[in-house]
Amino acid sequence: MRKKLKIRLMWFAVITGMISFFGLFILAGNGVFGEMPEFEQLENPNTNLATQIISSDGEILGKFYFNDNRTPITYNELPKNLVDALIATEDERFYDHPGIDVRSTLRAIAFLNTRGGASTISQQLARQLFVGVRSRNIVQAVLQKAKEWVLAIQIEKRYTKNEIIAMYLNIYDFNNTADGVRSASKIYFNKTPDSLLIEDAAMLIGMLKNSSLYNPLRRPELVIERRNVVFQQMERNKMITKKERDSLSSLPLNIDYTPESHREGLATYFRAYLQEFMNNWLRENPKEDGSRYNLYRDGLRIYTTIDSRLQSIAEQSVNDHMKNLQSEFFYQNKESEENPTPPFRDLREGQVDTLLKLSAMRSERWRKMKLKKCFSKLN
Repeated sequence: MRKKLKIRLMWFAVITGMISFFGLFILAGNGVFGEMPEFEQLENPNTNLATQIISSDGEILGKFYFNDNRTPITYNELPKNLVDALIATEDERFYDHPGIDVRSTLRAIAFLNTRGGASTISQQLARQLFVGVRSRNIVQAVLQKAKEWVLAIQIEKRYTKNEIIAMYLNIYDFNNTADGVRSASKIYFNKTPDSLLIEDAAMLIGMLKNSSLYNPLRRPELVIERRNVVFQQMERNKMITKKERDSLSSLPLNIDYTPESHREGLATYFRAYLQEFMNNWLRENPKEDGSRYNLYRDGLRIYTTIDSRLQSIAEQSVNDHMKNLQSEFFYQNKESEENPTPPFRDLREGQVDTLLKLSAMRSERWRKMKLKKCFSKLN
């Protein structure tokens, strides 16, 4: 009698668990745990895109962006070693599941793991686009997970596997204004994605776990450890040999930090002029629906007549000549019997305040606050 009771209780627990599991899907899909995105949002997710300034020889001179320095690329522009590293590390059965990896999910449930370990690439994309940061509250975390499951399946229905990979790598924030894999390749290695070496690709994929923690500018040793975990996963999935893994794991990071900002790079004065020019152009050239393009969010492409090679040579010549001018300036203004009080040391009344104000107005912080229209009272 007791044996029959135990069997009944076991089946009751199994059936109840299955009903609860699928019930979460149904409730999440109907928006009980929070508003779900419309079909249009799933097919056209809203992300901010940086405007590119392109030279006559096809190089990117700089970008206009507000918070998101993102320039999307297609799957065909991704190197194979980057895709292999992503699949091996984040979702080994990516091409075999419909958005949810049942095996990993059951394992996570068994160990009461709601914070990671079972998230497919499609679920991670859903979280990045629509769900947001995972809650520390276990109940909220479970409900968020249910929403991710539903959205992952809907994303899989609307996009190919390759499109999902490209979307995920385009949306991820790699820190240090590196939004998306294209910006990350440029900022950390001064390369385009198709030029990334396998060790470069492994480092970027390692950052997907937590780009703030695995920041190569702050914690290079920790980043190397994480990169080598990616190599281990690639070996485990027979993408590289053990000999290749051992050889690659001994390599340094080889970071070539090339920040992208409004004040760095080629033709900064030209870009400042171009910004004013574009503000006028945008007023006179609205979208088809009558609304105005946003220079910092709509991903425009501005083609210019400047040749990046000639511009680079010209700026280098100016920098070299400025050293000579600076030396001459110091020589002519140094203290001597003929010139006991060099003129550049004495500022007239009000000049200090003027210099401080001009310096502040040229700062990155001033630019961002002005964009937010926080300076209306000062102006």
